[in-house]
Amino acid sequence: MTSAVQDYPSRLSDPASRKLGTFSYLPPMTAEQIRKQIEYIVAKGWNPAIEHTEPKFASSNYWYMWKLPMFGETDVNAILAEIEACKAANPGNHVRLIGYDNIRQSQGANMLVHRAPIKA
Repeated sequence: MTSAVQDYPSRLSDPASRKLGTFSYLPPMTAEQIRKQIEYIVAKGWNPAIEHTEPKFASSNYWYMWKLPMFGETDVNAILAEIEACKAANPGNHVRLIGYDNIRQSQGANMLVHRAPIKA
């Protein structure tokens, strides 16, 4: 019997093939899907934060923080505006959204919300 699990040929030698978290195995999220994820983060009471990095460093543990985490922010539009501001200020960078769970002291959510074009 053949396995139905699909192999994703992600390789360090091919930056365009690299996966950046669970959601990156799915098609890119639409604006509405990103909004729903932000609504989920807010509903859970998690603190949103935005990070960015150059595509060649995306597999590194260090990403640049965009401002401070948005402690206690519940306005989805304000969070979306910060994502757009980060993208505009760093057009060649990947941008990810994190939802920090202050009770469990961990990340409750972490997803790429903008994938920068990979330059060959």
